[in-house]
Amino acid sequence: MEDMTILRNEMAAVVGMDQDSFDLSLPYWKLKAYRKGEFYNEYHNVCKHLGFILNGVFRIYRMDEQTSDEKNMLFFSQKKFVASYTSFLSQKPCNYYTASVDQSLILYIHIDNLNKLYQSSHQWERFGRYIAENAFHQLMANTEGFLFKSAEERYQDMIDIHPEIFNTVPLYHLASYLGIKAPSLSRIRKRMVGR
Repeated sequence: MEDMTILRNEMAAVVGMDQDSFDLSLPYWKLKAYRKGEFYNEYHNVCKHLGFILNGVFRIYRMDEQTSDEKNMLFFSQKKFVASYTSFLSQKPCNYYTASVDQSLILYIHIDNLNKLYQSSHQWERFGRYIAENAFHQLMANTEGFLFKSAEERYQDMIDIHPEIFNTVPLYHLASYLGIKAPSLSRIRKRMVGR
């Protein structure tokens, strides 16, 4: 029940959801533990679940079919909602992988149940809008970061959003997310520590 309290508190904080509205969802949330590297959603599958991370980190990435290089696009950490958002919102096959970076624990809900909740209350509709707006915001922040910010500024943004990420995510994944090579990330970290 403590896990549900964490989720309820987060939903109260982000969309002002009250106890009665939250309680409508209690039969629908399931708990799942993920091993390191386990897929939340695989390439070309439709994402049918929205997860809430109790602990751990997930990443969305795409694999280059020619080189097998992985390009990290997003990280999701503790007390964040996780989904392959484009697929989840459109209910079309996903062009990415979503996987756990380390041992992780989430609460998740199926989209059909979420849609029932959207019909049941304005607070749940507000939550649905929050999920869509948050996905759009992440997309725009990443796009603007690559267009207008230096790698060092993108690194600082990543630290601000995911302060504990260095405890669990390998540097090569972080470098890929920032669009740089691991040695460049090491130099950036060294410069910033010296400040």
